[in-house]
Amino acid sequence: MAAIEMVNTSMHEGNSGQPDVAIVGELNPDLILYGAPRELPEEREILATGFTLTLGSSSAILAHNLSLLGSKVTFSSRIGCDAMGEMCCQRLREAGVEVSHVVRSTSGSNTGITLILPLTTTRRILTYPGAMFEMGIEDLDLDYLATARHFHLSSLFLHRKLSPRIPELFKEMKRRGLTTSLDTNDDPEGQWGGVLEEVLPLVDVLLCTEDELAKIAKVEAAAEHVAAKVPLLVVKRGARGASAYTEGHRIDVPSLRVDVTDSVGAGDTFDAGFLHQWVRKADLETCVAYGNLTGGLSVTRSGGTEAFSDSAYRESFFERHWQKNTLVI
Repeated sequence: MAAIEMVNTSMHEGNSGQPDVAIVGELNPDLILYGAPRELPEEREILATGFTLTLGSSSAILAHNLSLLGSKVTFSSRIGCDAMGEMCCQRLREAGVEVSHVVRSTSGSNTGITLILPLTTTRRILTYPGAMFEMGIEDLDLDYLATARHFHLSSLFLHRKLSPRIPELFKEMKRRGLTTSLDTNDDPEGQWGGVLEEVLPLVDVLLCTEDELAKIAKVEAAAEHVAAKVPLLVVKRGARGASAYTEGHRIDVPSLRVDVTDSVGAGDTFDAGFLHQWVRKADLETCVAYGNLTGGLSVTRSGGTEAFSDSAYRESFFERHWQKNTLVI
């Protein structure tokens, strides 16, 4: 076993004072249906073996779990005037996330939803964007965002209306002294360009999976290519841990050995662990290891937030894998 020294931060630091992280992103529930066959026949009623309806969306999963780690988190988004949107906001409130700047759409658009069909080693994902496609720069209070120490945006390619103004948003946050991070998540159109190239020079930390990295780079030496564009690149490699690239150096940290129940939201929860330590100026190896720790917790239960919502279970997991401020890999 390898042991990595951790910064001694409490998971219950309180929510007073300056926000640690301001997050802008999408907000919707996930409907996860288990037991679906790989090929879905037409005109047949296929029976699932189980389901979970829970808080979804990469941005909200990150905000929820980051707050429960002890960071003070503000969240800005756009939802419909419906029960699903309110359910998502309530889940975030229960985790301690400040959601007073989540805007309710008056256009009649509903809150979006994502249907996830987990398979043996992969999954199928179908998202209805809903009100998130309508969020524009006018929905964001820049003064409010700038009160935080750090700014993060997830799901770059799902912000259709906001997209042309995203580089301006990052530039303004940096002008006001915030550090910045981005998790692109998937591009439904498969283009991996446009606003991405404009915003990368304004990003301090880029977080992505191996698959996303290859699509961003579009070259064989993907990590080296992208790492040259951002001060810090963090690549999530699933069961093979994670890597960080900065100033020509690479750090590899192995993942935890856990029984995987559901990988939904694991990457977003990695981001939560990483950023929780990074905004506290922990060393880079500690940040990556903490991301692996939180991602490892996430996959042990269904959905992206269920393992974190159970405080007794969460604290027991941390006690087993973080002994005397040391993360046991």
